[in-house]
Amino acid sequence: MSKLTHLDETGAARMVDVGGKPATARRAVASGRIAMSEECLAAIRAGNAPKGDVLGTARIAGIMAAKRTGDLIPMCHPLGLEAVSIEFAFEETAIRVTATASLTGKTGVEMEAMTAASIALLTIYDMAKAIDKGMVISEVRLIAKSGGKSGDWKAAE
Repeated sequence: MSKLTHLDETGAARMVDVGGKPATARRAVASGRIAMSEECLAAIRAGNAPKGDVLGTARIAGIMAAKRTGDLIPMCHPLGLEAVSIEFAFEETAIRVTATASLTGKTGVEMEAMTAASIALLTIYDMAKAIDKGMVISEVRLIAKSGGKSGDWKAAE
């Protein structure tokens, strides 16, 4: 088992010191899915859900969430993100959210991408729950990351 970097020699939680690390270009892509009824999917696609523009609101929420990841997850460093994008793809019974975060810095942006995807999915739920309270959020995961000491990584298909 590898040494846990967020614990000191006594086992107490700590924020990792990245001060001596070189700044490199870093990018992470995360994805998740929200399954829903045909009626709900049709309303979102048509742009006539009761609360308004579901995907536009979810895009903004995801971007805002990525920027606040350091406030939400205790050991994450607050980062000066250079770019965050949120994309949506309609599937037969669901919407897939893909979030990409990037920067040039001393630590990765995996948590920012996953936070962005998660909050975009939760926002879709909130915006459309009047139509379908049984929506299911699933498959939130890191798809790929690049940069840093550990280099590039891609999830198995």
